[in-house]
Amino acid sequence: MSGVRVDGLTVEFRDGPHVVRPLDEFSFAAEPGQLAIVLGPSGSGKTTLLSCVAGILAPTAGAIQVDGVRVDRLDGEALDEYRRRHVGVVYQAFNLVPSLTAVENVAMQLLAAGVSRSDAMSEATRQLEAMGLGHRLRHRPGSMSGGEQQRVSIARAVVHGPGLVLADEPTAHLDYAAAEVVLRALRTLADDGRTVVVSTHDSRLLPIADTSIELVPRAEPIERRQEELDLAKGELLFAEGDPSDVIYRLVSGELELFRTNGAGEEILRVCGAGDYFGELGPLLGFPRSASARARTDVTIEALGVVEFRALTGRTGTSADATN
Repeated sequence: MSGVRVDGLTVEFRDGPHVVRPLDEFSFAAEPGQLAIVLGPSGSGKTTLLSCVAGILAPTAGAIQVDGVRVDRLDGEALDEYRRRHVGVVYQAFNLVPSLTAVENVAMQLLAAGVSRSDAMSEATRQLEAMGLGHRLRHRPGSMSGGEQQRVSIARAVVHGPGLVLADEPTAHLDYAAAEVVLRALRTLADDGRTVVVSTHDSRLLPIADTSIELVPRAEPIERRQEELDLAKGELLFAEGDPSDVIYRLVSGELELFRTNGAGEEILRVCGAGDYFGELGPLLGFPRSASARARTDVTIEALGVVEFRALTGRTGTSADATN
């Protein structure tokens, strides 16, 4: 069986002139037989973390060890072998093949590893029966409930006997009753000696965990301390739901913050020269909660969180801050 250790993990993406780091020197460890909860809001890097541990995404820096193997150093056939045999992934959206039955969806994992069809179907049947789905073997995903589909996904993730199971928001689309069954199944996997790492935004899952890791989203500025940009009248600076990586100060002109609802647009605030806006998202790790549009031709200064705090002396958010 396999434990997982992550040391100083950094993942860096470039978003235009800015560098965004969903993970910045992040570390954690989970032992065989433990169920670890990775807790954090959307955009905090939970899926990025699991993708790195699964060998799907290469980190910018840091080390990932699974059963003593440096996953971040694997490539080619060695990386394929790790993904195929040593780690199982449970997806938020199930990712089942609609045209295949439950038992065929699970057997696919073994068939891809070169197991004979008869052995693959036999083991897939055993895993589904262990998930309480012996009566649903020949059903296709479209005729199954969300909870049943997720249990099929779990069976597929463990059918090849991995020591490490990663589950990305496995209860996100489920009602309470279905979520309870899925969580009980994940708890059982850990009790059987596997290492199970579950990402979630729901703190109600904490009581079933042996250990928990909290992720707080971070965004770092590029090397330049400040940057100015010009927008023409009517041009959008950012839209509701966009990632929040920098804070802005209006140098000249007017800019409006607004939301779109069923009745049209709601203007939340009109900013003038010298006003700061967009503080809440970068400071708290939330996506943009509103859109920003130039009312006139404007010049805007973009600041990282560190620069914003240094210039304003503010460590929190203002009452009228809009992200």
